[in-house]
Amino acid sequence: MKARIIVGLAAAALASVTIAAIAAVASFTLTRPAPEVQFTGLSGERFTTSDLRGKVVLVNFWATWCPDCIKEMPKLVDTHRKFAPRGYETVSVVVRQDTAENVVRFNAKHALPFRIALDSSGEVAREFGRVRLTPTTFVIDKKGKILQRYVGEPNWTELHQLLERELRS
Repeated sequence: MKARIIVGLAAAALASVTIAAIAAVASFTLTRPAPEVQFTGLSGERFTTSDLRGKVVLVNFWATWCPDCIKEMPKLVDTHRKFAPRGYETVSVVVRQDTAENVVRFNAKHALPFRIALDSSGEVAREFGRVRLTPTTFVIDKKGKILQRYVGEPNWTELHQLLERELRS
């Protein structure tokens, strides 16, 4: 009888510790600091994640040859136009497998209203957790913490609610 009670208490304690550990890991991964990276813009200008502090930032990894990236681009443009006047920034990071020439042509045709950065070395994608799939999008708060990661096209309603909340804070 005592053995069953001891085993039961040990199992309950282990379950509590496991749940606490999972909760701690989940909250850590959802609000981890954005990596300190240097972006190189399409026209050669350089800026860092630190330069963007104080703004809510969306970092989108994409390619001109990615059908899902092209499909979501008008919604990224609309999102940028809606929130930019309130302290929101979009950084569109072109993955290393694409070329600057393709991006220049794409931008000439679509007149993207946000910053476009070239990741020709793949370093930015590595620092953001080895981004391998496009599109992949991160939302970063004003203090430089990653709040959300989307692989594939985001749920736009959810994304806009998150941006509204963060821009109000």
